[in-house]
Amino acid sequence: MKIIVATRKRHYKPPITYRLREIPIKQIKVWKDAQARKLDREGIAELAKSIKNEGLQNPPMVQKESKNSYLLMSGQRRLAALKRIGAKKIPVLLLTQNTKYDLENAKAASVVENLHRNKMNTRDMTQACVFLTDSIGKAKAAQSLGISQQTLKKYLGFAAVPDKLKQYVPKQLSRDDVTKLYQIVSDLSKATRIAEKIIPLDQRLRKKYLQILAKNPKSSHLKIIKKAKVGLLQQKITVDLNKTNARKLQRLAIKNDVEITEMANKIMSAYLKRR
Repeated sequence: MKIIVATRKRHYKPPITYRLREIPIKQIKVWKDAQARKLDREGIAELAKSIKNEGLQNPPMVQKESKNSYLLMSGQRRLAALKRIGAKKIPVLLLTQNTKYDLENAKAASVVENLHRNKMNTRDMTQACVFLTDSIGKAKAAQSLGISQQTLKKYLGFAAVPDKLKQYVPKQLSRDDVTKLYQIVSDLSKATRIAEKIIPLDQRLRKKYLQILAKNPKSSHLKIIKKAKVGLLQQKITVDLNKTNARKLQRLAIKNDVEITEMANKIMSAYLKRR
């Protein structure tokens, strides 16, 4: 009896393979977006000194673009340091044909490498998040950086806001309004509905509304607007009194055996009731 065993084909991704080569440094091209990236001059100088004294421990990775042209995959700082010390020919890790990067993944790899090698400030991190999101999408960008998509959205700020919400800026809502709204409510349809509802609100009430929405994203519009209005009414108001009125208020407080603030509240309440 002949037995046939059915096997399921699995998608196999070969490991990255490369061979060590020495090529003229002038033949290595840095992709356009990376050329515009600012590198830490002090850090490059230190790296150049280290390479000069101890040699290149980890060659840059490249892949062949044409006959005498190679595209840099990773190692932009090392390449800059090698140029700084005047290197003509340098060792590189040349990717084999079967494990070549596509350009967008190469860009992502380079950015992530730069992030992990250097302590990035908020501005640089934001620029990296914008670049990676444009190159490989939000999900992959967050995964590459080792952060959640919510954290990614905070770094992206207004850049992450969909065009449908951006259309309200600046005539109906501010950049800050739509940025906060989208960070709280990621569902575009729901965020757009809320945007339409908060447009008529004045700036103070809108700000309070978004604060409450952040704490209670599942609450209804009516509940949030009610809490926002109550919250504004409960805000402390400072009133500057001249010396004469301050003394009068103090005498009234003593006469009625209450604190000055309580006396001031009673006077203000009585005044507002008459209005």
